[in-house]
Amino acid sequence: MVLRRMALLLSALAALSLAAPLAASATPGYCGIDWGSGDKSAALTSTAEMTNLRAGRQDCFDRLVFDFRGPVNGYAVSYVPEVTEDPTGNPVPLRGGAKLLVRVDAPAYDQHGNLTYHPANRAELVDVTGYQTFRQVAWAGSFEGQTHVGLGVRARLPFRVFTLPNRVVVDVAHLW
Repeated sequence: MVLRRMALLLSALAALSLAAPLAASATPGYCGIDWGSGDKSAALTSTAEMTNLRAGRQDCFDRLVFDFRGPVNGYAVSYVPEVTEDPTGNPVPLRGGAKLLVRVDAPAYDQHGNLTYHPANRAELVDVTGYQTFRQVAWAGSFEGQTHVGLGVRARLPFRVFTLPNRVVVDVAHLW
């Protein structure tokens, strides 16, 4: 009886030792994405004005790009229960199972208060029809040097944010 238990224990240990290298070599997440869905931010402000907003589809994620008239580094992006307009606090309706509030620390107007970004339709800033993750991109205001955009997505999915010269980029994965 004791020998049989030891044989079973040794078999189990051998199986675990064979499985461990396989688990360690597995690619992290979908498409190797390990971004997570927690808040992301960088605390630098800019006087560069927002000039454009565009979106694109990639193999593993959908991308939202903010264009500026100069370098910009400050942003905060997080999942929220509801996106509200700045400064009114009015709700911004968004399609999708989850909502991302994207704040870039740069205005959408110049030093004289003239708009530098002119959305034709505040509820549909970018046409994201047919996108795998994005459901809607809506204006949430530009006030006191900050610009807010609501991004409706299919579900709470991993995302990343980074800056390039004159751009802030938000990528949201298609899957976990």
